[in-house]
Amino acid sequence: MLTNNSKKTKQSLSYKILSHKLPAKIYALLNNKKCYCCPICSYEGPFLNVISLTGKRKDVHCPRCRSYERHRLQYLVFKNITKKLELDKMKILHFAPEKCFENEFRKIFGEYLSADLNKPNVDCQEDLTHLSFQSDSFDIVYASHVLEHIKDDEMALAEIKRILKKTGFAILPVPIIGKKTVEYPEANLDEECHVRCPGIDYFEKYKKHFSKVEIYSSKDFNRKYQVYIYEDRKNYSKKLMPLRQQVDGEKHEDFVPICFK
Repeated sequence: MLTNNSKKTKQSLSYKILSHKLPAKIYALLNNKKCYCCPICSYEGPFLNVISLTGKRKDVHCPRCRSYERHRLQYLVFKNITKKLELDKMKILHFAPEKCFENEFRKIFGEYLSADLNKPNVDCQEDLTHLSFQSDSFDIVYASHVLEHIKDDEMALAEIKRILKKTGFAILPVPIIGKKTVEYPEANLDEECHVRCPGIDYFEKYKKHFSKVEIYSSKDFNRKYQVYIYEDRKNYSKKLMPLRQQVDGEKHEDFVPICFK
């Protein structure tokens, strides 16, 4: 039988192991939480909680590849929409590249370019509102959780459409909080310089730029992958996030929009 002290020791040990990046199987053995499957790295076991500005967020990190809920959802959507495509003949622009995707994308695409405005370790330094690429250059543009940082998002969307080939598409997820988008008067440093809090209505803006927009959600995939966001959104800090909407419930859907030129 585990005493309270032994439970605390077990928990602290599991976190210590994670911090040193030892095998994820050890973390799974040390925790009796609900088990999931990571579609990115095939890990099976419990996911790691994280502490965010909203408090504790449950079942977030895969302890092997460090993917978040949004990464797993995006990966499932990506695999679904590209399964019949010849990716080895296609060209992709990956903006603000995620490590859990970059290595695979470099292997499977005919041509892969990473880009960012500020990060040094990318193929191209680019401003999404003034891209240097010629029109009709890319089959796919992937920019996850980027547009909420860009004040002139209309220009960014126009530029993304411009550089897409006629049959191309863009994958443009943003963090959705509530129903209505809230524009900030200035970038909020406490939200990693977000200039808005996107609501589900934000995707209406995409429909003005692209010929078709398909929206996938957490509901579209098996629960074993854990692609929902479990956090309390009723008590956002008025000091740190004064304009964020309060949202009831602990379980929240995430969304991945696919925008066709």
